[in-house]
Amino acid sequence: MNTFQDIRYYFEKNGYAVSSRLADRLGMKTKNVRLFFIYASFFTLGIWFLVYLTLAFWLKLKDLVYTKRTSVFDL
Repeated sequence: MNTFQDIRYYFEKNGYAVSSRLADRLGMKTKNVRLFFIYASFFTLGIWFLVYLTLAFWLKLKDLVYTKRTSVFDL
């Protein structure tokens, strides 16, 4: 059981935060968004996993482009 928790912790920590950011945007619980991706991936034979990776890439790119600047002089 401890190994399962370690694996779960690893994926929650390094999961690109797609589920949590999408849940915040939609006003839902993160757990429900993760369950949707899991069930949809099994049902559609992995297509939703590709959607998840695409969202992760898009969010990472967005974070790199739109960084908050504290001052005008940070340009």
